[in-house]
Amino acid sequence: MPPHASALIPGLFVLIWATGFVAARFVAPHAEALTFVALRVVGVALVLAALARGLGARWPRDRSGWFHAGIAGVLMQGVYVIGVFWSVQNGLPAGIAALVGSLQPLLTAMLAGPVLGEPVSRRRWLGIAAGFSGALLVLAPKVGASGSAGIPVPALAACLAAMVAMTGGTLWQKGRGGGGDLLSNATIQFIGAAGLAVPAALLFGTGRFDASTPLWLGLAWSILINSVAGILLLLALIRRGAVAGVAALLFLVPPVSALMAYALFGETLEPVQMGGMLLAALGVLIAHRG
Repeated sequence: MPPHASALIPGLFVLIWATGFVAARFVAPHAEALTFVALRVVGVALVLAALARGLGARWPRDRSGWFHAGIAGVLMQGVYVIGVFWSVQNGLPAGIAALVGSLQPLLTAMLAGPVLGEPVSRRRWLGIAAGFSGALLVLAPKVGASGSAGIPVPALAACLAAMVAMTGGTLWQKGRGGGGDLLSNATIQFIGAAGLAVPAALLFGTGRFDASTPLWLGLAWSILINSVAGILLLLALIRRGAVAGVAALLFLVPPVSALMAYALFGETLEPVQMGGMLLAALGVLIAHRG
Protein backbone atom coordinates (compact mmCIF):
# COMPACT_ATOMS: atom_id res chain seq x y z
CA MET A 1 0.00 0.00 0.00
CA PRO A 2 1.39 3.48 -0.87
CA PRO A 3 2.60 5.43 2.20
CA HIS A 4 0.11 8.26 1.67
CA ALA A 5 -2.77 5.78 1.58
CA SER A 6 -1.51 3.98 4.69
CA ALA A 7 -1.42 7.29 6.55
CA LEU A 8 -5.17 7.69 6.02
CA ILE A 9 -6.08 4.42 7.73
CA PRO A 10 -6.13 5.66 11.39
CA GLY A 11 -8.45 8.56 10.59
CA LEU A 12 -10.66 6.34 8.46
CA PHE A 13 -10.89 3.81 11.28
CA VAL A 14 -12.02 6.52 13.74
CA LEU A 15 -14.54 7.85 11.21
CA ILE A 16 -16.03 4.39 10.70
CA TRP A 17 -16.20 3.83 14.47
CA ALA A 18 -18.05 7.12 14.90
CA THR A 19 -20.69 6.17 12.32
CA GLY A 20 -21.84 3.29 14.51
CA PHE A 21 -23.69 5.69 16.81
CA VAL A 22 -25.15 7.60 13.88
CA ALA A 23 -26.34 4.34 12.29
CA ALA A 24 -28.29 3.57 15.44
CA ARG A 25 -30.11 6.89 15.05
CA PHE A 26 -30.56 6.38 11.30
CA VAL A 27 -32.34 3.02 11.56
CA ALA A 28 -34.38 3.81 14.70
CA PRO A 29 -37.56 4.83 12.80
CA HIS A 30 -37.46 1.70 10.67
CA ALA A 31 -36.65 -1.24 12.95
CA GLU A 32 -36.96 -2.27 16.57
CA ALA A 33 -33.58 -2.30 18.30
CA LEU A 34 -33.41 -5.97 19.35
CA THR A 35 -34.51 -7.18 15.92
CA PHE A 36 -31.98 -4.99 14.13
CA VAL A 37 -29.08 -5.95 16.40
CA ALA A 38 -29.87 -9.66 16.02
CA LEU A 39 -29.72 -9.38 12.22
CA ARG A 40 -26.59 -7.25 12.46
CA VAL A 41 -24.53 -9.60 14.62
CA VAL A 42 -25.60 -12.69 12.65
CA GLY A 43 -24.61 -10.96 9.42
CA VAL A 44 -21.24 -9.90 10.81
CA ALA A 45 -20.56 -13.38 12.20
CA LEU A 46 -21.25 -14.97 8.80
CA VAL A 47 -19.04 -12.51 6.88
CA LEU A 48 -16.17 -12.76 9.38
CA ALA A 49 -16.39 -16.56 9.44
CA ALA A 50 -16.08 -16.64 5.64
CA LEU A 51 -13.12 -14.25 5.76
CA ALA A 52 -11.42 -16.19 8.54
CA ARG A 53 -11.79 -19.43 6.63
CA GLY A 54 -10.59 -17.90 3.37
CA LEU A 55 -7.57 -16.24 4.99
CA GLY A 56 -6.59 -19.29 7.03
CA ALA A 57 -7.07 -17.65 10.41
CA ARG A 58 -5.64 -19.44 13.44
CA TRP A 59 -8.45 -20.61 15.75
CA PRO A 60 -8.22 -21.30 19.51
CA ARG A 61 -6.81 -24.74 20.17
CA ASP A 62 -9.02 -25.64 23.12
CA ARG A 63 -12.56 -25.10 24.38
CA SER A 64 -11.51 -22.50 26.93
CA GLY A 65 -10.27 -20.23 24.13
CA TRP A 66 -13.65 -20.42 22.41
CA PHE A 67 -15.47 -19.95 25.72
CA HIS A 68 -13.56 -16.85 26.82
CA ALA A 69 -13.80 -15.20 23.39
CA GLY A 70 -17.52 -15.99 23.36
CA ILE A 71 -18.08 -14.44 26.79
CA ALA A 72 -16.20 -11.31 25.70
CA GLY A 73 -18.39 -11.19 22.60
CA VAL A 74 -21.61 -11.49 24.60
CA LEU A 75 -20.57 -8.43 26.61
CA MET A 76 -18.80 -6.35 23.94
CA GLN A 77 -20.83 -7.10 20.83
CA GLY A 78 -24.08 -8.25 22.41
CA VAL A 79 -25.01 -6.35 25.56
CA TYR A 80 -23.10 -3.24 24.50
CA VAL A 81 -24.59 -2.95 21.01
CA ILE A 82 -28.10 -3.78 22.22
CA GLY A 83 -27.81 -1.11 24.92
CA VAL A 84 -26.56 1.55 22.51
CA PHE A 85 -29.20 0.87 19.85
CA TRP A 86 -32.02 0.65 22.41
CA SER A 87 -30.96 3.88 24.11
CA VAL A 88 -30.74 5.82 20.83
CA GLN A 89 -34.07 4.40 19.71
CA ASN A 90 -35.59 5.60 22.97
CA GLY A 91 -34.46 9.19 22.69
CA LEU A 92 -30.76 9.40 23.57
CA PRO A 93 -28.97 11.71 21.07
CA ALA A 94 -26.33 9.90 19.01
CA GLY A 95 -23.59 12.31 20.11
CA ILE A 96 -24.41 11.69 23.77
CA ALA A 97 -24.38 7.92 23.18
CA ALA A 98 -20.93 8.27 21.63
CA LEU A 99 -19.75 10.28 24.63
CA VAL A 100 -21.00 7.64 27.08
CA GLY A 101 -19.33 4.94 25.01
CA SER A 102 -16.07 6.89 25.06
CA LEU A 103 -16.00 6.64 28.87
CA GLN A 104 -15.24 2.92 28.58
CA PRO A 105 -11.44 3.40 28.42
CA LEU A 106 -11.66 5.52 31.57
CA LEU A 107 -13.62 2.89 33.46
CA THR A 108 -11.27 0.21 32.17
CA ALA A 109 -8.29 2.24 33.41
CA MET A 110 -9.93 2.60 36.84
CA LEU A 111 -10.57 -1.12 37.15
CA ALA A 112 -7.31 -2.33 35.62
CA GLY A 113 -5.60 -2.07 39.02
CA PRO A 114 -7.98 -4.10 41.20
CA VAL A 115 -9.03 -6.52 38.43
CA LEU A 116 -5.82 -7.09 36.46
CA GLY A 117 -3.21 -5.88 38.95
CA GLU A 118 -1.99 -3.16 36.61
CA PRO A 119 -0.68 0.05 38.23
CA VAL A 120 -2.64 3.25 37.54
CA SER A 121 -0.39 6.30 37.30
CA ARG A 122 -1.21 9.76 38.65
CA ARG A 123 -1.43 11.07 35.12
CA ARG A 124 -3.97 8.40 34.26
CA TRP A 125 -6.02 9.27 37.35
CA LEU A 126 -5.94 12.91 36.17
CA GLY A 127 -7.28 11.83 32.80
CA ILE A 128 -9.99 9.74 34.44
CA ALA A 129 -11.09 12.67 36.60
CA ALA A 130 -11.10 15.07 33.63
CA GLY A 131 -13.01 12.63 31.45
CA PHE A 132 -15.78 11.98 33.93
CA SER A 133 -16.00 15.69 34.82
CA GLY A 134 -16.46 16.54 31.15
CA ALA A 135 -19.15 13.89 30.82
CA LEU A 136 -21.03 15.39 33.77
CA LEU A 137 -20.94 18.81 32.09
CA VAL A 138 -22.51 17.27 28.99
CA LEU A 139 -25.13 15.17 30.75
CA ALA A 140 -26.22 17.20 33.78
CA PRO A 141 -27.98 20.11 31.98
CA LYS A 142 -30.25 17.85 29.95
CA VAL A 143 -30.93 14.72 32.03
CA GLY A 144 -34.68 14.29 32.33
CA ALA A 145 -35.42 17.37 30.20
CA SER A 146 -38.17 17.18 27.61
CA GLY A 147 -37.76 17.98 23.94
CA SER A 148 -35.42 16.78 21.23
CA ALA A 149 -32.33 17.97 23.12
CA GLY A 150 -33.32 16.26 26.37
CA ILE A 151 -31.70 13.13 27.78
CA PRO A 152 -34.28 10.52 28.89
CA VAL A 153 -33.20 8.83 32.10
CA PRO A 154 -34.05 5.22 31.02
CA ALA A 155 -32.17 5.66 27.74
CA LEU A 156 -29.14 7.12 29.52
CA ALA A 157 -29.20 4.28 32.06
CA ALA A 158 -29.28 1.71 29.24
CA CYS A 159 -26.31 3.35 27.52
CA LEU A 160 -24.34 3.50 30.77
CA ALA A 161 -25.08 -0.19 31.35
CA ALA A 162 -23.87 -0.90 27.82
CA MET A 163 -20.64 0.95 28.54
CA VAL A 164 -20.14 -1.07 31.72
CA ALA A 165 -20.71 -4.27 29.73
CA MET A 166 -18.11 -3.18 27.17
CA THR A 167 -15.67 -2.54 30.02
CA GLY A 168 -16.36 -5.98 31.47
CA GLY A 169 -15.83 -7.61 28.08
CA THR A 170 -12.59 -5.71 27.56
CA LEU A 171 -11.23 -6.78 30.94
CA TRP A 172 -12.39 -10.35 30.39
CA GLN A 173 -10.68 -10.53 27.01
CA LYS A 174 -7.52 -8.91 28.34
CA GLY A 175 -7.35 -11.04 31.48
CA ARG A 176 -8.35 -14.39 30.02
CA GLY A 177 -7.30 -14.12 26.39
CA GLY A 178 -8.85 -16.28 23.73
CA GLY A 179 -6.03 -17.87 21.81
CA GLY A 180 -6.14 -17.73 18.04
CA ASP A 181 -5.62 -14.50 16.14
CA LEU A 182 -7.64 -11.29 16.11
CA LEU A 183 -9.79 -12.24 13.11
CA SER A 184 -10.80 -15.61 14.56
CA ASN A 185 -11.42 -14.04 17.97
CA ALA A 186 -13.62 -11.36 16.39
CA THR A 187 -15.59 -14.08 14.61
CA ILE A 188 -16.13 -16.01 17.83
CA GLN A 189 -17.13 -12.82 19.63
CA PHE A 190 -19.89 -12.14 17.11
CA ILE A 191 -21.03 -15.77 17.30
CA GLY A 192 -21.33 -15.30 21.07
CA ALA A 193 -23.19 -12.03 20.55
CA ALA A 194 -25.60 -13.77 18.18
CA GLY A 195 -26.22 -16.37 20.89
CA LEU A 196 -27.53 -13.53 23.06
CA ALA A 197 -29.13 -11.18 20.54
CA VAL A 198 -31.22 -13.71 18.60
CA PRO A 199 -33.01 -15.22 21.65
CA ALA A 200 -33.45 -11.71 23.11
CA ALA A 201 -35.09 -10.51 19.89
CA LEU A 202 -37.38 -13.55 19.74
CA LEU A 203 -38.40 -13.30 23.39
CA PHE A 204 -38.54 -9.55 23.97
CA GLY A 205 -38.47 -7.84 20.57
CA THR A 206 -41.47 -6.68 18.58
CA GLY A 207 -40.10 -7.84 15.24
CA ARG A 208 -40.65 -4.40 13.69
CA PHE A 209 -38.63 -4.27 10.46
CA ASP A 210 -40.19 -2.21 7.66
CA ALA A 211 -37.79 -3.51 4.97
CA SER A 212 -37.44 0.00 3.54
CA THR A 213 -34.47 1.12 1.47
CA PRO A 214 -33.00 3.26 4.31
CA LEU A 215 -33.19 0.27 6.64
CA TRP A 216 -31.44 -2.08 4.23
CA LEU A 217 -28.78 0.56 3.65
CA GLY A 218 -28.33 1.02 7.40
CA LEU A 219 -28.07 -2.73 7.95
CA ALA A 220 -25.56 -3.15 5.12
CA TRP A 221 -23.48 -0.25 6.47
CA SER A 222 -23.55 -1.64 10.03
CA ILE A 223 -22.44 -5.08 8.87
CA LEU A 224 -19.99 -4.40 6.06
CA ILE A 225 -18.54 -1.00 6.93
CA ASN A 226 -18.96 -0.32 10.64
CA SER A 227 -18.09 -3.88 11.72
CA VAL A 228 -16.25 -5.86 9.05
CA ALA A 229 -14.32 -3.00 7.44
CA GLY A 230 -13.53 -1.59 10.88
CA ILE A 231 -12.06 -4.89 12.00
CA LEU A 232 -10.02 -5.28 8.80
CA LEU A 233 -8.67 -1.74 9.20
CA LEU A 234 -7.74 -2.55 12.78
CA LEU A 235 -5.88 -5.65 11.62
CA ALA A 236 -4.03 -3.55 9.04
CA LEU A 237 -3.06 -1.02 11.71
CA ILE A 238 -1.85 -3.73 14.05
CA ARG A 239 0.26 -5.17 11.25
CA ARG A 240 1.87 -1.74 10.85
CA GLY A 241 2.34 -1.25 14.59
CA ALA A 242 0.01 1.78 14.74
CA VAL A 243 -2.42 0.62 17.43
CA ALA A 244 -1.25 3.17 19.99
CA GLY A 245 -1.95 5.96 17.54
CA VAL A 246 -5.45 4.68 16.89
CA ALA A 247 -6.18 4.40 20.60
CA ALA A 248 -5.12 8.01 21.05
CA LEU A 249 -7.31 9.13 18.12
CA LEU A 250 -10.41 7.50 19.60
CA PHE A 251 -10.93 10.57 21.78
CA LEU A 252 -12.20 12.22 18.56
CA VAL A 253 -15.13 9.81 18.24
CA PRO A 254 -17.71 11.72 20.36
CA PRO A 255 -17.14 15.11 18.66
CA VAL A 256 -17.17 13.49 15.22
CA SER A 257 -20.38 11.60 16.05
CA ALA A 258 -21.95 14.80 17.39
CA LEU A 259 -21.08 16.67 14.17
CA MET A 260 -22.56 13.86 12.07
CA ALA A 261 -25.73 13.84 14.18
CA TYR A 262 -26.04 17.60 13.82
CA ALA A 263 -25.65 17.44 10.03
CA LEU A 264 -28.02 14.50 9.54
CA PHE A 265 -30.60 14.87 12.30
CA GLY A 266 -30.26 18.39 13.66
CA GLU A 267 -29.08 17.24 17.09
CA THR A 268 -27.53 20.16 18.95
CA LEU A 269 -25.43 20.71 22.05
CA GLU A 270 -25.31 23.77 24.28
CA PRO A 271 -21.96 25.60 24.67
CA VAL A 272 -21.38 24.11 28.12
CA GLN A 273 -22.02 20.64 26.68
CA MET A 274 -19.56 21.25 23.85
CA GLY A 275 -16.96 22.28 26.40
CA GLY A 276 -17.73 19.21 28.47
CA MET A 277 -17.35 16.96 25.43
CA LEU A 278 -13.94 18.45 24.69
CA LEU A 279 -12.90 18.03 28.33
CA ALA A 280 -14.06 14.41 28.30
CA ALA A 281 -12.14 13.79 25.07
CA LEU A 282 -9.03 15.36 26.57
CA GLY A 283 -9.44 13.16 29.65
CA VAL A 284 -9.58 10.02 27.52
CA LEU A 285 -6.44 11.12 25.68
CA ILE A 286 -4.55 11.88 28.93
CA ALA A 287 -5.64 8.60 30.51
CA HIS A 288 -4.55 6.64 27.45
CA ARG A 289 -1.13 8.29 27.37
CA GLY A 290 -0.79 7.93 31.13
